[in-house]
Amino acid sequence: MEAKLSREDAWKLLTEYTRTPSLQNHALTVEAVMRHFARLNGEDEEIWGVAGLLHDLDYEQYPQEHCRKAEEIMREKGIDEIYIRAMKCHGYGLCTDTKPESQMEKVLYTIDELTGFIHAVSLMRPSRSVQDLEVKSVKKKFKDKAFAAGVNRDVIRSGCEMLGMDLDEVIHETIAGMREMPGA
Repeated sequence: MEAKLSREDAWKLLTEYTRTPSLQNHALTVEAVMRHFARLNGEDEEIWGVAGLLHDLDYEQYPQEHCRKAEEIMREKGIDEIYIRAMKCHGYGLCTDTKPESQMEKVLYTIDELTGFIHAVSLMRPSRSVQDLEVKSVKKKFKDKAFAAGVNRDVIRSGCEMLGMDLDEVIHETIAGMREMPGA
């Protein structure tokens, strides 16, 4: 059994390295979606949520060393390998060669970029919220390569394949997870 990291301790660690509100909000969004997918998979919400919270631990302070610096920090703090692997897997093919293997790793890899994309789509709506966002609206913008051009759609597609889920289903569940966030 892996050594669980409390959400409180994970939040303290994240905010030690990540001070920008938008990056903190992204971490909270990924946490909420990871918790949602944990429930869908009958897994431990706390572990999956903490993995989501810490996935971009080093991004603000060390963008050129993304994932490598986070691994170093996490190892120095004695963080369990389950969280380190998940963090490394979210950068698979981009800044690490650690391929997602567990369901948790595959979900984190898939939804990291997708949550940012869905957030961008929701900001275009009159409500500026995910509460009334539909899959078809996200799919329409997904096809528009000029919209949120920085989002790596190939990562999302590859993640869907790894999960054995179609894009519509992953978008639907990601929106559902994002709706669970306080203030969403």
